[in-house]
Amino acid sequence: MAREEGVAVASRRFKKTFLMNTPVRLAMKKLILHTDGGARGNPGPAGIGAALTTPEGDVVAEVSRYIGETTNNQAEYRALIAGLEKAKEVHADSLTCYLDSELIVKQLQGDYKIKNADLKPLVEIVRHLAHQFKEITFTHVPRERNKHADSLVNRAIDAAGR
Repeated sequence: MAREEGVAVASRRFKKTFLMNTPVRLAMKKLILHTDGGARGNPGPAGIGAALTTPEGDVVAEVSRYIGETTNNQAEYRALIAGLEKAKEVHADSLTCYLDSELIVKQLQGDYKIKNADLKPLVEIVRHLAHQFKEITFTHVPRERNKHADSLVNRAIDAAGR
């Protein structure tokens, strides 16, 4: 009996020592961000939507906000900014961003120039926020694959009575 107790004690000590001396590696928090912005008219009453999910599709957070009168492209950028800010709030390290605006994605990837002076400050905000993530990508998707964010845009505009 004493022998078994000795083994158990040694085993517990080993586990404690092992756990204390083993570096803990925290998993990177990877999230998916779908964003959309839209204006009814261009410019017109506008809203933004952002949906943060896990890679498995579980919703982590949403943004649905009426932003007043603006253009579609400004709304798209403002939706992305709101989504990036929300991702930082929930401590995401890695972010895969999906947008249905090919223009915005191509501008962020450097394929298209930003000619509209009103968009330049928004692009700078996006770039500043993007640098706060260990990994980030921007990918264009068809509207059909961005329905969640689109519904958040429409909900915001409808709630504002527009």
